[in-house]
Amino acid sequence: MSITILLPEWHPQDWLWIGFPHDDDEWPGFLEAAQTQIAAFANAVAESGQEVRLLVHDEANAAAARRLVSAKVKLEVRVYGDIWLRDTGPLVVAGDGKRLARRFGFNGWGGKYMMAGDQTIGAELAHDAALHVTTGDWILEGGALDGDGTGLVVTTEQCLLNPNRNPELSQADIEWRLERDLGFDRVLWLGEGLLHDHTDGHVDNLARFVAPNVLALPVATGADDPNMAVYADARARADEFGVTVREVPSPGRIETDGRVEPASYMNFAITTHLVVVPTFGSPHDAEGVAAVAALFPDRDCIGLPADAVLAGGGGFHCASQQMPQA
Repeated sequence: MSITILLPEWHPQDWLWIGFPHDDDEWPGFLEAAQTQIAAFANAVAESGQEVRLLVHDEANAAAARRLVSAKVKLEVRVYGDIWLRDTGPLVVAGDGKRLARRFGFNGWGGKYMMAGDQTIGAELAHDAALHVTTGDWILEGGALDGDGTGLVVTTEQCLLNPNRNPELSQADIEWRLERDLGFDRVLWLGEGLLHDHTDGHVDNLARFVAPNVLALPVATGADDPNMAVYADARARADEFGVTVREVPSPGRIETDGRVEPASYMNFAITTHLVVVPTFGSPHDAEGVAAVAALFPDRDCIGLPADAVLAGGGGFHCASQQMPQA
């Protein structure tokens, strides 16, 4: 039997899907700024030489996007709710020289945010890309895991073991499904995710593989860093597991109207030629981008403002999903 595995994000990509913000209720007071920031992300990837397919919700949404993106960005009118295609888009696995799409049950991040189209957009994109689609018998979002391409995956207990996802499944049940559906035969379990993360601790805001067995993790940048204990616990677990750790500074304490935001440079998007790092107007932005750039000497790396995108609950990685080359 051939081994089928989820390809790592640094594998060459045919194109990148990105979701374009459209809902005033999700970005109250921030919608236009979020659209501008997502458009800048799409433009940067397209200018790097990679195809970008920007999903727009309707013709009015398309008109707004056309004013912001370059001619190199392709627009596709689609039915979707949230823009977080990392979670609602297809996960593409490879085996026997073929690409296949995996989809899973989706319940709005534990029943918190249910929007029309989010349960169907993943299969729709996969079918239009001529991929065979299978749907797993459990709830899973793409941002909840990150693999290194060798069968090793990192995730958090807060998300994958959360009773609002798969209350009937044990940790062993989930590990078995990760191997069956995505080819992951080893799991590095971290504990909690970032404070106030709407996703219940998605790992793509905390820990990212940047090479086989090499994991990037944040480090606190001040005594008031709201995730200092989370970072320390993640580091202890990673060290005990035996992966090589590379450190990236945290943005520190980022607040909106007194609320601590789950801001993280770890929500960077890896594309074929470019790595895009979210920035937040933090005094640590430059060193955060530089630390990520050092992890990818074979790619250009830029930082782009993402504070308005974060106001809607995510970042550049959350808003995108890659189509890996065969």
